[in-house]
Amino acid sequence: LLWGMRMVSTGVSRAFGSRLREAIARSVSNRFKAVFIGVGVTGLLQSSSATALLVSSFAGKGLIATGPALAIMLGADVGTTLVAQVLSFDVSWLSPAVIIVGVITHFSSAQAFTKQIGRIGIGLGIMLLALKLIVSASEPMRESEVLQFVFSAMEDELVVALLLTALLTWLAHSSLAVVLLIMSLASGDVIPMSLALVMVIGANFGGVLAPIVANWAKGPEARRVPIGNAAFKFAGCVLLLPFVDALMPVLALVQDDPARQVVNFHTFFNLCIAGTFIIFTDTFAKFLDRAFPELPLGDDQGVPQYLDRSSIDNPTVALACAERETVRMGNVVEAMLRESFLALKKDDLKLATNVIKMDNAVDSLHEAIKLYVTEASRESLSNDESQRVTNVLTFTTDLEHIGDIIENLMEMVAKKIRKKMRFSDDGLKELIEIHERVANNLKLALGTFMSGDVNLAKQLLAEKAA
Repeated sequence: LLWGMRMVSTGVSRAFGSRLREAIARSVSNRFKAVFIGVGVTGLLQSSSATALLVSSFAGKGLIATGPALAIMLGADVGTTLVAQVLSFDVSWLSPAVIIVGVITHFSSAQAFTKQIGRIGIGLGIMLLALKLIVSASEPMRESEVLQFVFSAMEDELVVALLLTALLTWLAHSSLAVVLLIMSLASGDVIPMSLALVMVIGANFGGVLAPIVANWAKGPEARRVPIGNAAFKFAGCVLLLPFVDALMPVLALVQDDPARQVVNFHTFFNLCIAGTFIIFTDTFAKFLDRAFPELPLGDDQGVPQYLDRSSIDNPTVALACAERETVRMGNVVEAMLRESFLALKKDDLKLATNVIKMDNAVDSLHEAIKLYVTEASRESLSNDESQRVTNVLTFTTDLEHIGDIIENLMEMVAKKIRKKMRFSDDGLKELIEIHERVANNLKLALGTFMSGDVNLAKQLLAEKAA
């Protein structure tokens, strides 16, 4: 079951990675829109933990604010319950057909996108097969006196049952897998419904632990989202646990199938959390931003700050990191251009020397970004991701060339100072005008790179001709 989920998640990330990234980026304007984006992304990835890692990586790199990221996670938790709803129906007979179609699609296609669609099919088929095997394996458990004794003891120790299920979920790194396991055990009468519902709450709480552990070493910015989501889940557990017995008759009234009761409660639990805490996301985000402030940046401009090594196997996140570092490289080049003209106007040899040192930083960043993107592109990439790789490599190469040209200009400044030469007033005025125009074009180029706006690109080409 875990392996099938992993295949689906990997296939979706590689086939639709850039679209998922764009969807997350578009969700920042409205918290309710962010919730629906979270539902959709998790519905595709079939894992709220995968969504949490993706969103936390974006938040850690400053690509999304804490408030919208928390709203996305509320939606992600609802999204994983919808996947459980679909898988709770007995469609195990589809498993062989889905696996066969997936295998044929994956191995017969030369296109990366189609191969990933095949991978998704194989993963879904394995998941359906796994659920059938779990149900079959749980049937003899009903006759086990030892297991009956253990589960009856756990029924009287609800907190212990909750904590043990949370631990199991953390070890499995998947609340969905554990909820489906609980569903199978409940449908086979291996565990009573009251215990099953408590275990569902434990699985929900355990599901937030893996993203916290995975993001702990990435810095305070990356910790905010998983810790905030965990706080929401913990509050939900505390508020809902006392009412489990009261909810059982209501669930039975809606549907008498034990499996459906488990997944319905799973959905109800996360809908309650999302509905309750969506209005507090921005307020709680401010608290998290203060509790986990950004670390001060280092003084060495040539040391990369956004190339996250832990994201190298996820092309979507890795390319976002590379793009952020490229923009930072562009800011260094922009500072070089600005400082270089001051050195030219004021005959400042010290300033010219500092600009030359900045070119060393640009060279270091160019090399780091190039190696990082090359390593990230070893994974299977979609057409959009391949285009983004080309854009990053081309843009950073051009920025490095600009740095070299400015360095050559600084050598001319030194020569001008040594020979005590000066420009005429009209000549200097013309140089100031063209420098301002070039500097504005560099800002426009950075904006075009970040936005991908075609109109900005056309404006830039017109400026180049002028």
